[in-house]
Amino acid sequence: MVETNLVGTHRVTKAVLEPMCERGFGRIISVSSFVGQLGNYGQANYAATKGGLIAWTKTLAFEVARYGVTVNCVCPGFIDTDMLRGVPEHVLERLLARIPLARFGDPDEIARGVVYLVRDGDYITGSCLNINGGLYM
Repeated sequence: MVETNLVGTHRVTKAVLEPMCERGFGRIISVSSFVGQLGNYGQANYAATKGGLIAWTKTLAFEVARYGVTVNCVCPGFIDTDMLRGVPEHVLERLLARIPLARFGDPDEIARGVVYLVRDGDYITGSCLNINGGLYM
């Protein structure tokens, strides 16, 4: 999990960051999770890596803002994907009961959040865009 969520993000960013800084413009957007902000039973390793990604986002945002590069992350909640569909029905019902908007998110909603940060996020950096139906406020 550390390799994928933290090391992988660092490696990809390292490959593109210098050209962005030289150009004076860039957008780094990573995907964390509400679990990195709130925690979740039985997911200490996942929560630690996603929380680390949030801290990484904020720190890198400070470091590269002067070069015209913004750094943000998106923190999805429970999203209607194949992974969620594999969860037993009684567990899904408990999860759904925790979400104020009373539904799971759609992958397109996450994608639209990323597009927003890319297209219109000129004055947003070091932030976490929570797309989670109110699960974490």
